[in-house]
Amino acid sequence: MSRLIKFSLFLFVLSSCNQITQNQLPIYNPSDFSPELVDITLKNKTKNHKVEDFKLINQNGNVVTQDNYRDKIYVVDFFFTRCPSICPIMTDNLVKVQNHFIKDDNIMLLSLSVTPDIDSVSVLKNYSEKKGVIDSKWNITTGNKKHIYNLARKSYFAVVEQGDGGLQDFIHTPNFILVDTEKQIRGVYDGTDDQAVVQLINDIGTLLNMEKYQKQF
Repeated sequence: MSRLIKFSLFLFVLSSCNQITQNQLPIYNPSDFSPELVDITLKNKTKNHKVEDFKLINQNGNVVTQDNYRDKIYVVDFFFTRCPSICPIMTDNLVKVQNHFIKDDNIMLLSLSVTPDIDSVSVLKNYSEKKGVIDSKWNITTGNKKHIYNLARKSYFAVVEQGDGGLQDFIHTPNFILVDTEKQIRGVYDGTDDQAVVQLINDIGTLLNMEKYQKQF
């Protein structure tokens, strides 16, 4: 191989590395969020935040845990099936994300009901079928309310900290949260905004390229 070809390959690799570096997504820790979104026990944490393990029940009555999302990039949202306002818009936008990455097994979605006592498995199944949810790619879940609300407040920072997950506690958020294969938060997006959803899709692509690049070294 001539020196010119070797030098050209070097420049190509260097250019690719620089492009990936420039397009890197931030890693979010509790201190990066508005204080009202962060549980008081985590407000001063500046590094090494990872989402907690979870145990939920999906639209098919199957147990879903963090193991189902191992080595996956995934998007999380919090919703309820009787929501007349933002939730239908959010779900329709997640369908767009689902369909965009339909052939990529590295991308998954996770929706958690904030009214788990009402959103039974049968209700979630009916909802998911109406919306065009693909079971292998997207878990629509219910479970223990306190557990779900703790995830929202202490793992994904999707809602304000007040409340205890009890009967009078209720959360309602438009946020989509992007999580990488290391269980780190890499982005937060308004799930009701079309441009934010486009940005989410672009950022997922960036994250995929970053992780593919890192696996090479």
